[in-house]
Amino acid sequence: MLKSSVRLYLHGRDLPVRKQETVPVHVFPTAPDDFCLENQHLRACFSGRSGLLQSLRRAGEEREQRVSSEFLVYGTRTSKDKSGAYLFLPDGEAKPYTPKEPPVVRVTEGPFFSEVASYYQHVQTVVRLYNVPGVEGLSLDVSCLVDIRDHVNKELALRFSTDIESDDTFFTDLNGFQIQPRRYQQKLPLQANFYPMPAMAYIQDAQSRLTLHTAQALGVSSLGSGQLEVILDRRLMQDDNRGLGQGLKDNKRTCNRFRLLLERRATANKVQDSRPVSFPSLLSHITSMHLNAEALVLPVAQEKPAPPALRSFAPLSATVPCDFHILNLRTLQAEDDSLPSAEAALILHRKGFDCSLEARNLGFNCTTSQGKLALGSLFRGLELGSLQPTSLTLMYPLGTASNSTTIRLDPMEIATFRVRLG
Repeated sequence: MLKSSVRLYLHGRDLPVRKQETVPVHVFPTAPDDFCLENQHLRACFSGRSGLLQSLRRAGEEREQRVSSEFLVYGTRTSKDKSGAYLFLPDGEAKPYTPKEPPVVRVTEGPFFSEVASYYQHVQTVVRLYNVPGVEGLSLDVSCLVDIRDHVNKELALRFSTDIESDDTFFTDLNGFQIQPRRYQQKLPLQANFYPMPAMAYIQDAQSRLTLHTAQALGVSSLGSGQLEVILDRRLMQDDNRGLGQGLKDNKRTCNRFRLLLERRATANKVQDSRPVSFPSLLSHITSMHLNAEALVLPVAQEKPAPPALRSFAPLSATVPCDFHILNLRTLQAEDDSLPSAEAALILHRKGFDCSLEARNLGFNCTTSQGKLALGSLFRGLELGSLQPTSLTLMYPLGTASNSTTIRLDPMEIATFRVRLG
């Protein structure tokens, strides 16, 4: 029988606890010492007082990587222009978030995942470590449920502080397509060092890289060596005279989801930050895909008698290479609306990735193919007659149609085809 357990640390607060028979709940009135959770790939340690992450260690390594997290609060200026929907004008450096009462910390350990949930006054954070095979167990799942509706001119941030010697350099993505190096400029005001983070941001040194994957676009910065800071939510009472005509006062309880991935370099390389371009690892790409294009689980109401099982749908006869992403596949309108179309639009993206990061125990079963993809045998039950490269809008042909159904893409290339079915 698979067993689970729950430990609840109340930190001196007198709160009613409802226990269930299925999962044993152990209640502790005082704060514990620091504790750790682990699976076959990672060991994560947490503060017993705050329930927040303190360090990470990968399996097979003796080195403990400091990755401590904390919540911070930014205020706004008291004179002249103030922060608003479009402007971020803080009143100085962020101050530590200080709730009225200590958090309730819940530690759950089970066969499929283990997690630490910390319940603060304005934010509930859950750090989950999966115990299942695949990509899920190679990184930490972090979620923050934020509610700052009783704040006035405050902005809540989450900061990770590490011993990675990143100096003044960090990296953010541009619309999930490529990575842009950023540099902290001390001569500029604090707000000028924040950048958009549509999909990911990371810091690195010659030995390690820490990547923060996000499921929603947020602002990010690295205000010190080894730091990575993301803005979770903003509540501002005034208009900033940039066209909106009101402040940011319509806040809701908002859940922010992240993945925290720690990687090591196979060989130390001190020139990584000086290069004009940088790439995520293959594992980082797959982790981002799992976070932003996850499978949808649809619950089904139990009926008696049980409905007939649906037929399985497996459109691909082979696994797509790890560095390929099918952006879109759709049928095109036929000339005769009463007949099915014999043409489809296919948009492919080959991702560029960094090969210098360790690639052991990746947790997925695909491989790379040097950019080659045989489309003729990819789709089950379909024969491809020809491929016509086109512009992204499908309006302009690029070259001539080919009967060859094997293509080759360069890293970072996006290719669009008109596919005629044979």
